[in-house]
Amino acid sequence: MHDTVRLDVIRSKQGFICDMDGVIYHGNRLLEGVKEFIDWLHAEKKDYLFLTNSSERSPLELQQKLKRLGLIIDKEHFYTSAQATAAFLASQHPEGSAYVIGEPGLIHALYEAGYSMNEVNPDYVVVGESKNYNLDTVTRAVNLVLKGAKLIGTNPDLTGNIEHGIMPATGALISPISLATQREPYFVGKPNPLMMRHAMKRLGTSVDETVIIGDRMDTDIIAGIESGIDTVLVLSGVTDIQRMKAFAYAPTVCLEGVHEIPGDAT
Repeated sequence: MHDTVRLDVIRSKQGFICDMDGVIYHGNRLLEGVKEFIDWLHAEKKDYLFLTNSSERSPLELQQKLKRLGLIIDKEHFYTSAQATAAFLASQHPEGSAYVIGEPGLIHALYEAGYSMNEVNPDYVVVGESKNYNLDTVTRAVNLVLKGAKLIGTNPDLTGNIEHGIMPATGALISPISLATQREPYFVGKPNPLMMRHAMKRLGTSVDETVIIGDRMDTDIIAGIESGIDTVLVLSGVTDIQRMKAFAYAPTVCLEGVHEIPGDAT
């Protein structure tokens, strides 16, 4: 399935950007060989970052989730689309305000970036994954955008994985607002190369030294390709071989899962 030489090149990289759902876990189940992969990253003194398009949880909550699954990892190793969105907004309009449809992870990231919450005349309407999404919040968002607020999505994902199926994600939730206002949202998360640049800056690694590992061709792999870094598609998530072949581009390496990366090291 994979070229041994290419896999050796992947192993030689210094910076590893790893998607989470479908790569590290599925729902509340740790995937095969993940602990050994993390041990290998530490043993080889690699720099690594868990990058997620989900804006729902904060790095601390993600750290606690992995702890429940048996992995002890410092919260500095997590980076979310909520953090990337907050950094982007702070660079565009420092100390601005936003009306947010989203979970505490997104709201906390915006507060940390110097933003305030505003339901009257915000600079931005920001949409992420939300369990409190309803017609009232959508109606408010539509009218704020029509009054001049800019429309931002934390990521373009249409669906997210849950243990027994899928759920609508940000791309689907923001769609009624975009359709009603005739305004196109700007998405910060993968495959936007902006999020990848943020990740590499945090890692302190160059394009040539970095690889992204993910389970989605339309976010993880295209984000790596458009950022100029090598890519590893793992088949432990939503993509199988047939789906992979349907795309006009290909990953550098395709693996069954991250358990293949350490090789004989473990």
